[in-house]
Amino acid sequence: MQILQEKICQYGQIIDNRVIKVDSFLNHQLDIDLFQEIGKEFKQRFKNKKITKILTIESSGIAIACITAQYFSVPVVFAKKHEAENLDLHTYQADVYSFTKNKFYKVRVAKEYLHSEDKVLLIDDFLAHGQAVNGLLEIAEQAGAEVVGVGIVIEKGFQKGRTRLKKPGLQIESLAIVEAIKDGQIIFK
Repeated sequence: MQILQEKICQYGQIIDNRVIKVDSFLNHQLDIDLFQEIGKEFKQRFKNKKITKILTIESSGIAIACITAQYFSVPVVFAKKHEAENLDLHTYQADVYSFTKNKFYKVRVAKEYLHSEDKVLLIDDFLAHGQAVNGLLEIAEQAGAEVVGVGIVIEKGFQKGRTRLKKPGLQIESLAIVEAIKDGQIIFK
């Protein structure tokens, strides 16, 4: 997706040749025009799939999932990272390690929002090591829901997350794949 690659090159900041900071348009300040294009692109790439729910993980995936859901006319469910008094006691849950935060999260989805008849599209901002997507796959499996695809905004191909996903043969659509970061430059696949 050309417009996304241009934003990454123009506004992305490289940290330690492994982290791409895209706070200015993707996960702190949000470029809604860009998000509209992302949503349209995911709709195009998954147009032949029957989708009943979009599943993401808090917090950066929520906005992307919400805009994408407009194009599929389905609800968004997000896995919560933090316990709360108002979270249902009956949940599906998975442990997810965040390499950015260097800690484990127990992510949860209330059982009332994800069912065996659901056809689920997973959406997230990054695919790096595959932890978040694998956690969402585990939650969908616990619910008996069918995951029909994974939509990723930015994949860090050099971190091999795609090869670590627990469901082989799954349609994974990444809108920008970073093959390498060399001398502060981003190289796209």
